[in-house]
Amino acid sequence: MKRLVLGAALVAAAVAVRAEEPAPTVSYQKEIVPILEQNCATCHLTGEEAGGMSLVGDAAIGFLVGKPSQEAPAVMRVEPGAPEKSYLVMKLEGTHLDHGGSGARMPFGGFPLDESDIAKIRAWIAQGAKS
Repeated sequence: MKRLVLGAALVAAAVAVRAEEPAPTVSYQKEIVPILEQNCATCHLTGEEAGGMSLVGDAAIGFLVGKPSQEAPAVMRVEPGAPEKSYLVMKLEGTHLDHGGSGARMPFGGFPLDESDIAKIRAWIAQGAKS
């Protein structure tokens, strides 16, 4: 009986340690840029289009991180460390109207992003939205 209890305690301790391991770092260049270029850059190419931002390659981060949204100026497009407060996530998840935003869910006229892509964007923002 003691062995069973000890074994269960060791398994519980191992699970607790594994649960505290940090999530793998999301690479802006390798993981976020391809999502933006494949799904967003067609409409947000130069920064002159709707939303006033370019979502192409290295330029995208300058238009996103720490910049107020045009549709909901009290909300940052990307609030480093806070995906739940980031307008980009709200627009991709379709919750922007609940936060004073306007317009359509993104990508406009297309299918919503895969949950895995949204999860990568959320993780990147949670990790500080670094380039």
